[in-house]
Amino acid sequence: MQVARFDSRIAAEIVRGRLDSEGIPAMLFDDGLASLGIGSLTPVRLMVDEEDKAQAEALLASF
Repeated sequence: MQVARFDSRIAAEIVRGRLDSEGIPAMLFDDGLASLGIGSLTPVRLMVDEEDKAQAEALLASF
């Protein structure tokens, strides 16, 4: 389930790492396209399992 979108792969990696440190496994999709400098056209999507979505969204809201 998608919980966030980022124009920057670096920002997405930072947030993914934060989720992982809280025990929420997360993956990035479309990050290869963002690294080409066209992130605004194809943002990096931060994805988590459905059962982790509420906890991930609560953590993201605290940033």
